[in-house]
Amino acid sequence: MSQPLRVGIIAGEVSGDILAAGLIKSLRLRHPDLIVEGIAGPEMVEQGCHALFNMEELSVMGFVEVLGKLKRILHVRKAITEHFIANPPDIFIGVDAPDFNLTVELKLKQQGIKTIHYVSPSVWAWKQWRIHKIAKATNLVLAFLPFEKAFYDKFNVPCQFVGHTLAERLPLIPEQQKNKAELGLDLNKPYLAMLPGSRHAEIELLSPFFLQAAVALKQRHPALQFVVPMVNAKRRAQFEQFHQQVAPDLPITIVDGKASSVLQAADYVLLASGTASLEAMLAKCPMVVAYRVNWITYRIAKALVKSKYASLPNLLHDGPLVAELLQYDCTVENIVSELDKLIGKDNSALIERFTELHQQIRCNADEKAADAVIEVLASKSN
Repeated sequence: MSQPLRVGIIAGEVSGDILAAGLIKSLRLRHPDLIVEGIAGPEMVEQGCHALFNMEELSVMGFVEVLGKLKRILHVRKAITEHFIANPPDIFIGVDAPDFNLTVELKLKQQGIKTIHYVSPSVWAWKQWRIHKIAKATNLVLAFLPFEKAFYDKFNVPCQFVGHTLAERLPLIPEQQKNKAELGLDLNKPYLAMLPGSRHAEIELLSPFFLQAAVALKQRHPALQFVVPMVNAKRRAQFEQFHQQVAPDLPITIVDGKASSVLQAADYVLLASGTASLEAMLAKCPMVVAYRVNWITYRIAKALVKSKYASLPNLLHDGPLVAELLQYDCTVENIVSELDKLIGKDNSALIERFTELHQQIRCNADEKAADAVIEVLASKSN
């Protein structure tokens, strides 16, 4: 009898947890006795992944912010690498988190373990020299943006465009009223969703601006309601503390998890840059993207980043489709001004473009990614 397929996998944040869970589910359809272990979030665990470490260990943003957790992160990386060398999986899949995963992938590949990196690092935007490390560390890169494969092809690095699993999960036409009803929201009121991020530092830096902007918007648009999904109890408690400090009289519905449902229910959204902007686009929710980091992190990133845009909708559109308020532009006044351009206005052209981009990356990503894993397993080269 053949041995069960063993997969090592690491995800570092919420978006990676979603991607990895979809991939695990598709692989299990092909290999019902699949064994998966690694660094996992709740969705991966639900799909049967054994978590050697919790994903929260890696959920840190920025150059400076990571320093406080660097000792622990390095310990986790050493431990997980040694574990997989001592207990070799048939294949290892690093999901996003390139600064962490590429080093693990390189060491495992040097031991003869096949490796895949799922979600291309933004090598086309900054630190392009990393593509050579990627080539050494991986047997294949799975990309969810169409233009990424063309970039890898220039360097003869194996890459496959698979689309994004969220494009399958979310319908082309959102059922807004159904989602409002399921969340217990008022069906007759407009809602602004606020997503200040899933990391501690994001909540810390963005919540005061988001809350002050919400107070100003409530004065301008009295019917406007506010809903905030929080990724876990820690982030909820952190946000609630800011709510009491900054805007204690502002009514806000706080939801545990269910960010996808909130985005599909909302009429508008103010959010931190990241995968949430892609999910908002797929939910056809007019948005303003705002982001702040430690000023040292910002100066370093500004010197290194070559991309004109930070948000995924603008990258996919290859133009300024949604407003981006980054660092010093992320002010209460600017947030209010940009949201005023959306609230109560005709956003049909924007929603139509969101729908076109949704179709562009709706490629049955989980199945394509699972097929790619099987192909790498079947190949003879390391």
